[in-house]
Amino acid sequence: MSVNDRTHLRLQRRRAPSVSSWDNKPRSDDEIWSETLVDCGWGRLIFGQTFDDPRRLAQCLQREDPGKRDIALYLRDPHVVLSYAPQDLFLDPSHTFRLWLDRYHSSQRRPVGFIVRMLNNREDAEAASRLYAARHMVPPPAEFIWSERASRVLQYWVAVDEQDGAILGVVNGVDHFEAFGDYEGGASLWALAVDPQAPYPGIGEALVRQVAEFYQVRGRSFLDLSVMHDNHGAIRLYEKLGFARVPVFALKNKNAFNEPLFIGQQPATELNPYARIIVDEARRRGIGVEVLDAEAGYFALSLGGRRILCRESLSELTTAVAMSRCDDKAVTQRLLRRAGLRVPAQVSYAALDQGEAFLSRHGRIVVKPARGEQGAGISVDIRDPEELESAVEAARRVCETVILEEFCEGEDLRIIVIDDEVVAAAIRRPAQVVGTGRHSIGELIEAQSRRRRAATGGESAIPMDQETERCVRQAGYTMTEVPSEAEVVVVRKTANLHTGGTIHDVTDALHPELARAAREAARALSIPVTGLDLLVPDVRGPDYVIIEANERPGLANHEPRPTAERFVDLLFPQTATRGGRA
Repeated sequence: MSVNDRTHLRLQRRRAPSVSSWDNKPRSDDEIWSETLVDCGWGRLIFGQTFDDPRRLAQCLQREDPGKRDIALYLRDPHVVLSYAPQDLFLDPSHTFRLWLDRYHSSQRRPVGFIVRMLNNREDAEAASRLYAARHMVPPPAEFIWSERASRVLQYWVAVDEQDGAILGVVNGVDHFEAFGDYEGGASLWALAVDPQAPYPGIGEALVRQVAEFYQVRGRSFLDLSVMHDNHGAIRLYEKLGFARVPVFALKNKNAFNEPLFIGQQPATELNPYARIIVDEARRRGIGVEVLDAEAGYFALSLGGRRILCRESLSELTTAVAMSRCDDKAVTQRLLRRAGLRVPAQVSYAALDQGEAFLSRHGRIVVKPARGEQGAGISVDIRDPEELESAVEAARRVCETVILEEFCEGEDLRIIVIDDEVVAAAIRRPAQVVGTGRHSIGELIEAQSRRRRAATGGESAIPMDQETERCVRQAGYTMTEVPSEAEVVVVRKTANLHTGGTIHDVTDALHPELARAAREAARALSIPVTGLDLLVPDVRGPDYVIIEANERPGLANHEPRPTAERFVDLLFPQTATRGGRA
């Protein structure tokens, strides 16, 4: 199509609802495609090449709506635009990469375990919005995403788990020609998000390829994307697919969301995710932060004359007595049983014959150290005396006192209680790998661990230890065997995130009896912040047993639930961001 043909077509076509000129002033036919921007839900994509006046472009950026994240791209003179509002704008530290679509070649490999398709129902839109929020991105409202389903300018694709229909990834595309009659015939890719707990490899690559192939079929010339300069993993992927850097720069507003991009590295960035989520929330409220030991997650929060020391979600408001009650699993269970709460049968291990008698009585048991955290030394679903002896040895490496516990069927449910309120609930699932038909169990575990470490800042990985080998044997495999394509193999029995488990929010589905039991347990332990671990047949039903209480639960694992907000509310109630309890 020639430039003249495109110009004629663009003047005949009606402007899409998401496309506008920034000041909403009427335009003549000759001007209608000037000063163009596209509302993407997360903010406006402002096409700098459609602006002739850099001052007006700066003014346009300054009119960003609250809670949004506008970006101006394709600026002819970004330094000149910046000069008109240096106090409000900054040069985005991202690279622009371009894929020339006439050189792109599709892959013969098909996704395993998931499919990629265009977003096509309201549930997709709601899941996509939740995924963006969980990935710390400005989430387009589900209503906005759904309203754009027939747009020729904006497109959304989702990666869908073939097992349960869960949304594992989402990406947004913008057709520049449909937006403003771009004579270069371009398109761009935005807001790529992948669930960090997805069990399948290649989701991001599959989404990028789908976008590229869609616009290639539409006859577009290139596909652009913007990526942070230090996101080396993403850059490697894009370069593998044929993207190359182009000298295209962007401007953004100095807002709270963008603050880490223009204030430079702060001491809090060295904290782990569980401490950082609290520190970030405190800073948003003007509370002073002093990092005391980044490696161990210690920091102090100060406001007025009040100063509170914390180690992640453990603060000075938790007494030493309450902490000791949670630390000793036998004490925890006795207190909960006395409070009338349901707990599994449990004994302290004394001798092998006594342990074998307990195993014989229950058939399947759990062996764990009386003290410990993050799933260390725990063996689940022990079924014979030989396994029992090995499990006791593993537990004793963590703590000399070992507990034997009745094995209870059910899903592993973590409930976060803060200040006598249930703030979040999530099902935790043990680590599993999905067969490719080409890789051994050991290779699949290593690959899954790489993805989990990258997604959690190094906090989650599947240990290559005796317990993993036992679980693999129980599943009918050895580490060197190759499972068939799409076959799911559970490689751990505990669902702890630190041993590769995944977490799935169920707060809205939680049965009132489970919420009541969690609050009663927190009261029995006299602890203001705790994570209760329950086994439940169904989160929508009332049945449960409580197996543990954690005095330092990982609040970051439950985003976008307001765990950090409620924690800071507890410490500094005068800064609370809501009028009442949800």
